[in-house]
Amino acid sequence: MKIVVAGTGYVGLVSGACLSEVGHNVTCVDIDEKKVQLMKDGISPIYEPGLDDLLKRNYSEGRLDFTTDYKNAYKDADVIFIGVGTPEKSDGSANLDYVYIVARQIAQNVTKDCLVVVKSTVPIGTNDEVEEFLKDNLVNDVHIEVASNPEFLAQGTAVKDTLYAKRIVVGVESEYAKNIMREIYNRFNQPIVVTDRRSAEMIKYASNDFLALKISFVNEIANLCELVGANIEHVTEGMSYDPRIGDKFLKAGIGYGGSCFPKDTKALHWLADGCGYEVKTVKATIDVNENQKFRLIKKAKQKCKILKGLKVAVLGLTFKPGTDDLREAPSIPNVKMLLEEGAEVIAYDPVGEENFKKLFPTEITYVQAPEEALKDADLAFLFTEWKEITEIKLSRYSELMKKPVIFDGRNCYSLEEAEEAGVEYYSIGRPVVK
Repeated sequence: MKIVVAGTGYVGLVSGACLSEVGHNVTCVDIDEKKVQLMKDGISPIYEPGLDDLLKRNYSEGRLDFTTDYKNAYKDADVIFIGVGTPEKSDGSANLDYVYIVARQIAQNVTKDCLVVVKSTVPIGTNDEVEEFLKDNLVNDVHIEVASNPEFLAQGTAVKDTLYAKRIVVGVESEYAKNIMREIYNRFNQPIVVTDRRSAEMIKYASNDFLALKISFVNEIANLCELVGANIEHVTEGMSYDPRIGDKFLKAGIGYGGSCFPKDTKALHWLADGCGYEVKTVKATIDVNENQKFRLIKKAKQKCKILKGLKVAVLGLTFKPGTDDLREAPSIPNVKMLLEEGAEVIAYDPVGEENFKKLFPTEITYVQAPEEALKDADLAFLFTEWKEITEIKLSRYSELMKKPVIFDGRNCYSLEEAEEAGVEYYSIGRPVVK
C-alpha cells in the first residue's frame, strides 16, 4: 500500500513518521525544497522531542521519503492523508484554503482508485464537502472516497501520543474505506473507534473543547479561591479522587494556548452560531481564557501601581514546555503590555527565543540562562513551567533580584518554599506569600 501525506507540520509530519515507524511506506509532500532537504537529512523543521530520530531511522531504512513533486506522489497513491493547517480566520472560523488546495491537486493527478484521509481539524460536514469537491474536479475515471481521521496529539508529546494513542477515531461512509483504515491502523494495536464522518469530526471538537472547558473552569475556581481564602491546589486534589472528574487538566494557571484549544473552541462557537445556536459553555470557556491571560499583570499593577522603569524578568515564552510554539501563548500579550507600561523586559526561554524574536526583535533583551534574566530584576514573571526554570531554587531569586517579587503563572513552587526563601510570591488560586 502506497501512503502519501500532504503537509509536514505537526499533524502531517508526525503522522507520516509514525506510520513509517510501524512498517508502512510513506511519502511526505511539502512545497518547500529547503524543508524537504532538512527532513531528508533527519532534521525536523518543527521542535518535537523524538521526531528527529524517527525521521533519520525510517528515511535511512527506506520506509519514509520526502518530496515537493506532488504530481508524481499523488499519481499512484493508494491512500493520501491531508495533514495541512486549518488556521483561525479573523472571525474565529476555520480557514480551509490549504485543505482544498491539496484536494484540487489530488483530483487533478490521481490515476487509480484512492482513499483520501482528512487528518486536519475541520468543521463538521467538511469531509462530505471535500469528497464532493474531489469528485467534481477529478480528471481521470477513478473511484475516490474521503475518510475522517482526526488527530489527538499534543505538542511536546506528539510522537508518543501517536504511537501509543488511547484511541484512533475513524469516520467512514463505506466498507471499502473502513477496511483500508483498519488495515493501516491494525499495526498500532490500539482501540479503533469507527463511526460516520460527521461524528468523527465532532469527536475531535468535543474532546478538545471539553478539555479547554475543564481548564477554564478550574481557573475560575482558582480566581474565586483567592477571594475567599481557599487554596486551589487543595481543592483540585480533593476533586481528583472522584473518578468521574479525574486528575487531568485541573492545574490552575494563566490560561491555555497553542494550536488547538484556542482555535477549536472558537471554530465550534462559530459553527454553532452559523446554525443559530450558542454553545454557552464553549463561549464562556473562550471568555474566561482570554481574561485569565492578564491575571498576573493585573496583580503586578495593583502592587506596583506603575511599571515604568522597572526591570522585569520574563521566564518562559512558549505556551507550554516541550515545544517552540508561541501560538496563543500568554507571554505575548503580557510582554506587549509590559512594554506599553514602560518596563524593561529581559526574557529567557530554552527553545522559544528565535520565534519570539520574530514578534519582538529589538524591544526586549534575550538571555541564555534564567539567572541572567533575574540579575538585578525588580519583578519576575513565570509564564512557562520549563524544568530549566522550575529547578531554580527560590533562594536564588533572593540572591539575584533587587528585591524578590515573583508572579508565577504556572504555580511552579510551593507556598512553603516561598515562605522559607523569604520572597514575595504571587501565584494563581493560592494565598499571597509576603
